[in-house]
Amino acid sequence: MIQDIYPKVFKNQFFIKSAHREDYALCYDKTQILCKYDGENIVLPTVGQLNLDEADCTFIFAIDDSDFFLVRKQPEAIPEGFKFEKKEVLRTALPRYTAFAGFVGLHLNDWYNSTVFCGRCGERLVADDKERMMRCDNCGNMIYPRINPGVIVAVINGDKILLSKYTNRGPVNYALIAGFTEIGEPIEKTVEREVMEEVGLKVKNVTFYKSQPWAYSDSLLVGFFCELDGDDAITLERNELAEAGWFTADEIDLTADQMSLTREMIMQFKNGKHPFVK
Repeated sequence: MIQDIYPKVFKNQFFIKSAHREDYALCYDKTQILCKYDGENIVLPTVGQLNLDEADCTFIFAIDDSDFFLVRKQPEAIPEGFKFEKKEVLRTALPRYTAFAGFVGLHLNDWYNSTVFCGRCGERLVADDKERMMRCDNCGNMIYPRINPGVIVAVINGDKILLSKYTNRGPVNYALIAGFTEIGEPIEKTVEREVMEEVGLKVKNVTFYKSQPWAYSDSLLVGFFCELDGDDAITLERNELAEAGWFTADEIDLTADQMSLTREMIMQFKNGKHPFVK
């Protein structure tokens, strides 16, 4: 998955740091990232290359001994060879740790841009100096980065897995049942509810697999395998899904993408490594 950058180590502890010329600069224009990209390899600019002032940069994390700073305003000039690329390049770009840095930076950039004024009193927020948080000095409101919990669910029925396609997504690959956790809901119950809502099926033996940060929806996705409980007849929720069906391992025409939790879980089933192998 995209966060698997070993032997590199992601360090997201909060610090107040000054930017240096050799530090990496994460610069975005809405959902595009400033980089050099040749269709495979990605290079991020440095603070020095963008000729940034210290006030223009916010330290957000480190990978090994390399510091990454979020650029809070557009640079006056873009260095030769660099341009804004669509965020989708991060799905396959190498090296993977650089793509992951761009991915996490996108999440924080969206949060900073949408967290400017206090939702309680309307005053302008200021960045806290002790933790990653925006605070309101007028009313004391504290706002932390938004992380939306959601589930990815692989429903197993003997030698078959449930795969689906979303409505209005165009020609995309099959995926697993997914959805966000609601207020007051344990995440295991999200699994049961989403499967019932989207395909009308009951499940049992809900088993945690892995979790994944997912910047494209400001989410923390939690993957579960579970077994069908009872009738396997699918009742499709057509506002959510265009189609859904049961597939054997031999019928799955997908390969590992080293990116998403969804694809990894499908490949675990295809390769006979899921928790309910008979």
